[in-house]
Amino acid sequence: MGKLGITEILLILLVVILLFGGRKIPELMKGIGQGLKEFKKASRVTPEEEQKE
Repeated sequence: MGKLGITEILLILLVVILLFGGRKIPELMKGIGQGLKEFKKASRVTPEEEQKE
């Protein structure tokens, strides 16, 4: 228990497709990608900030 197998992943994907529809999924993935990109950008420490610490 606790590990996701192929069956569970496929079931989750099926539910997502049913809930959001096929057209909304690319928009959702784009939003997630942009959010991760901004998070990585914000989490980087610049050399100037590092010297202040």
